[in-house]
Amino acid sequence: MDIMALREHPQYKDEAANWFAQKWGIPVAVYVESMEACLQKKALVPQWYLVRNDNAIVGGLGVIANDFHDRKDLTPNVCAVYVEEPYRCQGIAGKMLGYVCSDMERLGISTLYLLTDHTSFYERYGWEFFCMAQGDGEETPSRMYVHRQ
Repeated sequence: MDIMALREHPQYKDEAANWFAQKWGIPVAVYVESMEACLQKKALVPQWYLVRNDNAIVGGLGVIANDFHDRKDLTPNVCAVYVEEPYRCQGIAGKMLGYVCSDMERLGISTLYLLTDHTSFYERYGWEFFCMAQGDGEETPSRMYVHRQ
């Protein structure tokens, strides 16, 4: 299974937009718009990444300006990190996180942020707790992590 940047594999845009929409309950049009902006390559953000196996997406994540939270100054954000259940506990998420951090550094972005309710998962991959941030429409704050190269 290889991790791929969508900007290098535009043929997966529609499949990826539908897959992320199913996983996160966000309208597919939101993903399509972001992925089209990625493919236009006018800016470094947004970026989208996929892991495929047996002609299906088994994992993915994105990098967007803001992952729907009140700390607009903490940008860009890794978002929508997801691995299909049968593929979990195989190191795929860690490899995706490492890949995106390295790829974004090659593009000139060495600091990334990530909003999550997980309390220990991301530390395993070099992320550090940074602060609490209020997610849009959320009742309680979530944990904001930072990764610096």
